[in-house]
Amino acid sequence: MRIFNLIFVVIFLLFAALQYNDPDPYIWIPIYGYAALLCWWAAKNKFYPSAYIIGIGVYLIYAIYLLFTKDGVMDWAREHQAENLVQTMKAEKPWIEDTREFGGLLILIIVLGANYIYAKRKAPLK
Repeated sequence: MRIFNLIFVVIFLLFAALQYNDPDPYIWIPIYGYAALLCWWAAKNKFYPSAYIIGIGVYLIYAIYLLFTKDGVMDWAREHQAENLVQTMKAEKPWIEDTREFGGLLILIIVLGANYIYAKRKAPLK
């Protein structure tokens, strides 16, 4: 689990750094920073299940919003025929930006979920 978390510390810090030129960096830098911090602590064998639940909850709410909002993931799939997400790194189309953000949130949810499950299994029985 240590290597898993160290890999995601680097990935999430890189993702956070790439947000500086995003239209909403004040949202995404803290989102990725929070997960990077939790992964850093997990790599040091410090697990905080309640912090994982908070992160997963916030990320899940935002992901659901991006799924159904106008120009969100559903519009990308239905109205824009699942247009290529990586044709250019400059997301000039809002449905591409929202779909990419949705993908980032799914990665965050999966990683925090894995740490939550690991922490719960590792915890001594009371």
